[in-house]
Amino acid sequence: MGWHIKTYKQLTKDELYALLKARVDVFVVEQECPYPELDNYDQESIHLFLKVNGEIAASVRVLPKNSKYPEVSIGRVMVVKKFRGNNFAREIMQKAMDFVVDEWKERTIKIQGQLYLKTFYTSLGFRQISKIYLEDDIPHIDMLWEQK
Repeated sequence: MGWHIKTYKQLTKDELYALLKARVDVFVVEQECPYPELDNYDQESIHLFLKVNGEIAASVRVLPKNSKYPEVSIGRVMVVKKFRGNNFAREIMQKAMDFVVDEWKERTIKIQGQLYLKTFYTSLGFRQISKIYLEDDIPHIDMLWEQK
């Protein structure tokens, strides 16, 4: 089991393929949500991912401020189905938040979360800042985390 933090350019072709395949498997196939997975944000993102026995188990991408939002953003948060129940979602989010604070010296993070995960994100210190809206036919909310 190993955690990895890489820029787009540092990813090997095999790692990039595995990340994209895992995201499509979770977001497009499992959640039955056809949406544009390839959105031109991967190239400027930091990719944080966990490999277990050579397989992608969990991943997120961290976008710098003034890319998707004025604030730093964490997105494409996912844990592959067979690896769920191991607290990987909490671990990867905390690692991403620590990266933002420690490496980028930023104190604010914005996320666009699926509504059913509101309690999870709230437990990490995020607060809802928008009304519920549909994104690709899935209820979402915008949330903000601010280091105190």
